[in-house]
Amino acid sequence: MPLFRDTAHSFLNAIIRAESPDIPALLQKGLTEDTVWDIAHPIGQLKGREAVLKGFLEPLRAALAHCRRRDEIFIGGPNRRDEGGEWVASVTHYVGTFHAPLCGITPSQRLAFLRAGEFYRIEDGRISKARIIIDLPDLMRQSGGLPFPGTLGTEMLFPGPATHDGVLPPQDQGDGEASLDLVERMLGALHVFDPETFGSKAQTGSEGTWHEDMLWYGPGGIGSNYRWEGFVKDHRESFLNAFPDRKGGNHYCRIGDGNYAAVSGWPSMTMTHQSDYLGMPATNKALTLRVMDFYRCADGRIMENWVLLDYGDLFAQMGADIFKA
Repeated sequence: MPLFRDTAHSFLNAIIRAESPDIPALLQKGLTEDTVWDIAHPIGQLKGREAVLKGFLEPLRAALAHCRRRDEIFIGGPNRRDEGGEWVASVTHYVGTFHAPLCGITPSQRLAFLRAGEFYRIEDGRISKARIIIDLPDLMRQSGGLPFPGTLGTEMLFPGPATHDGVLPPQDQGDGEASLDLVERMLGALHVFDPETFGSKAQTGSEGTWHEDMLWYGPGGIGSNYRWEGFVKDHRESFLNAFPDRKGGNHYCRIGDGNYAAVSGWPSMTMTHQSDYLGMPATNKALTLRVMDFYRCADGRIMENWVLLDYGDLFAQMGADIFKA
């Protein structure tokens, strides 16, 4: 098992809960001096340890009292894309009592689970680069706000994998390269779709990449759904109607680890906003979308898919500030 995966996991769980006097030493040990973190809108890019602390870690710790991580997936491996390097990727929840504003979101004074997708590049045991999507629209929903006028699927807490083995998977669990191969085969066929059925070749059926009982867990505003027909009804149909020319797959990172794989693009998609989406009338603007996907595979099929999308950034491009009170 790659040591860098375990080292990163230990650091990330320690830094979010550390006592203030211990933070500088932890940051020096866990982050390169010139580390660069790109975080979902409205936080943006942070350069250097101090910027990461002041721009992300401190506001998060201040907003969620007694904050801690609750990791659902934490995997690592060599990056198959041209950028290369050793990367870890995680689906986690930042858990605490939401008692102070975060990015303009009014606190609920109650328990909150702020879900996040994270990719980290590791160099000599330290994080040199990070890409993070925190699901702020879902945090708003938990506080009683309505970032979008209605939702599509079932809004719910992201569950961990059904097999409960997604955090630092054991070496003998499965073939990470084969898991990533399966995901890449699915992605390659997903680009072309039938505009009436919204189907794509090689997705379902005896030759398909998805299991018939697939589960798709989506971000705030989309929600989660069950089986291919649920995925089409609660996400794909409305998305492709709104963005019929969308092109994806512009990924900086693709890794596999055991029965898991993860891919991300910053941005991944380019598209034009051509009809109503989540209550936003067509703007006819050219847009980009930051995407993170995490997959669990079994018996040659994709069983579960966790999806993080930076919808704060997407709607800002449309001209809407969804976090404005």
